[in-house]
Amino acid sequence: MDYLSFLPQTAQVDEILAIRQKRLEWAEQQKKGFLRYRMPCERLASFRAGHIDCTGDRVTIGADNEISDHDKNTIREDLRAFMPWRKGPFSIFGIDIDAEWRSERKWQRLLPVLPDLKDKVIADIGCNNGYYMFRMSPFQPRLVLGLEPTIQHYYCFNALNGMAGLPNLHIDLLGVEHLSLFPACFDVVFLMGIIYHRPSPLDVLKDVYTALLPGGTLILESQAIPGVEPMALFPEKTYAKVPGTYFVPTGTCLRNWMQRAGFTEVELFCSHPMSAAEQRRTDWMVFESYDDFLNPDNPALTVEGYPAPHRVFLIGRKE
Repeated sequence: MDYLSFLPQTAQVDEILAIRQKRLEWAEQQKKGFLRYRMPCERLASFRAGHIDCTGDRVTIGADNEISDHDKNTIREDLRAFMPWRKGPFSIFGIDIDAEWRSERKWQRLLPVLPDLKDKVIADIGCNNGYYMFRMSPFQPRLVLGLEPTIQHYYCFNALNGMAGLPNLHIDLLGVEHLSLFPACFDVVFLMGIIYHRPSPLDVLKDVYTALLPGGTLILESQAIPGVEPMALFPEKTYAKVPGTYFVPTGTCLRNWMQRAGFTEVELFCSHPMSAAEQRRTDWMVFESYDDFLNPDNPALTVEGYPAPHRVFLIGRKE
């Protein structure tokens, strides 16, 4: 069933369908950069898991004894086609995927403030491979919609949920910039690891506010600099080697942004320094990771000389 049927009449359906069609035509090009993800997704579509468990730290789709050794090797190779795996961990038919991020730690930090998700319509903005969407599924939401403009993650989620078959999880090739097409549509919006990649963070927060139903909740997680002053770093070129980073705020600054965007009951409920125990290289992500982003002589600084990143978690509501 198309996820649009779960949304209220306020959704700009015609515009969403038009953009979706254009994005799908782009994604379905017969070019190597697209086929490298689409083909393994199509092959994995022939497998359907009997055992699914999204309640633990490791999202489990399929048990080891459900498939033959030959099929397990085939599945492993197709899953490795989606490397680098950024979010996880997963277990797929007994194949353990140790992603770059220990995403279960972030989820554990959210649990104490998690609103009631049962029968709710939820958006996960920049959902990546859907790890957090799978973690939401045991709470019985009516719909979790992942907005993800990246081909790699779009096909990876479709491969995973093609095997899991969870009918209330959906993804579309849209980004945070398309939130204006969803006015008053969502009970809960998750915006995690996104806002510092946007050149106009306050506009993003205003769009999220508009996309929420009255009484709705935003859960926001972000990279941050340490400190209590209401300020943000604007790096000259890169921050921790990432060129697409714009404003890196303190938690206080981010709280002020949320309040200025209209959110009430804003709470900064968690703040912690980043570490290589949470973001690191693995067999499923073999490129540079957290340790490579720091000054080797002073790990309190990035390679550019900026304060090393913290992570902050905030919650706010729309009246």
